[in-house]
Amino acid sequence: MEEDILIQISNRIKERRREKNITVQELAIRANVSKGLISQIENSRTIPSLIVLIDIIKALEIDLNEFFKDMRSKSDHLPVLVKRKHEYDHFEKEHADGFHYQRIFTQSISQSTVDIVILELEPDAFRPLVETEAFEYKYILSGQVAYRFDDDTITLNQGDSMLFDGRIPHTPKNMGSTTASMLVVYFFEEKK
Repeated sequence: MEEDILIQISNRIKERRREKNITVQELAIRANVSKGLISQIENSRTIPSLIVLIDIIKALEIDLNEFFKDMRSKSDHLPVLVKRKHEYDHFEKEHADGFHYQRIFTQSISQSTVDIVILELEPDAFRPLVETEAFEYKYILSGQVAYRFDDDTITLNQGDSMLFDGRIPHTPKNMGSTTASMLVVYFFEEKK
């Protein structure tokens, strides 16, 4: 699923950039990345981090819903962006001993409502597939959780994160014998 979606993302970035008559250099400046990185992404030679992908989409002045609209994998599922704990960007905000920042996700939230919750899943928790009118970001605080999307299942461990369109039918399952917990951020876009 992931490889097919990544090619579609690469192609969509290139298509939208050309539609807006923006050069690779202009897009790189707007997204605050190198021209070489944009070129590599557009040619499916590298996988952008979640943060870089969001910055590029914002630089193209495209709504996230619009960017991912009608994007399907070969199995006809919408994209789910997974970021593993080891992929987070480490950075220093200011010089301070013992402060360790990891940027796991950045999103502009104008014209939307953000709902941030902690979800705890008991080992035997169950619910059928559901849909939410929001983009959903999940960060696993503890345990192992398998997210089911129709026929696909993505397993996330402590420290992993995922972003997806909540309109994709989905449900989590605790894979462990103790309570699993996750930080959940819902991005509800205002209807226009």
